[in-house]
Amino acid sequence: MATSSGHTIKAFDEDLDRLRALISQMGGLAEHAIRESMRCLVQRDLAGAERIVENDKKLDALEIETEKRAVRLIALRAPMAGDLRDVVAAMKISSVVERIGDYAKNIAKRVPLLDNMNNIEPVSLMPEMARIATEMVHDVLNAFVERDADAAIRVVERDRAVDDFYNSIFRTLLTFMMENPNNIGQSTHLLFIAKNVERVGDHATNIAEMVYYAATGQHLADRPRGDDPLKV
Repeated sequence: MATSSGHTIKAFDEDLDRLRALISQMGGLAEHAIRESMRCLVQRDLAGAERIVENDKKLDALEIETEKRAVRLIALRAPMAGDLRDVVAAMKISSVVERIGDYAKNIAKRVPLLDNMNNIEPVSLMPEMARIATEMVHDVLNAFVERDADAAIRVVERDRAVDDFYNSIFRTLLTFMMENPNNIGQSTHLLFIAKNVERVGDHATNIAEMVYYAATGQHLADRPRGDDPLKV
């Protein structure tokens, strides 16, 4: 059965399913990288951190493949309306997931630079912060595959919890640095790590907005954001 644009519904659906499968594969790699980067941070696993950095190349390659497939699908199938939104969303989401992988890589790169962290309280908070952010990534990519606008909204609502963790960690580390200047170097690295995790949550929320638009054709209203301690 052909559509007015000349492509068959079945062929288009198969192409789109392959795109979604690539996005899911990228998401699995990104989620694993975030979890592993936190494990390496807590356990001081330098070899594991090196593997995270090296494995980021897989995400880069998958992003390129996803973009090529999306462009080819648009050129050959000429999708319209909701179909076109799905394909464009897949292309944009692959770029965002690749960036999430970069944040995990950035965290891993700082692991060798940190020592004597046992007395720094925020280290114990970061795995939970990362767990929430990682679950957001997992759930929002499921929402994309299932075209579930309601699930996308629920992901957006959870971003505030990640922001709250970041603000708490930021203020604790700032106090830690003020109390003892010798702590500034280690605390600065931890601040960058916390910011990377916070950005993972932001990107999951950005994907949720894309998913919502692809599924409904409507834009989500601007969401309230947590206070940024870096802003006066």
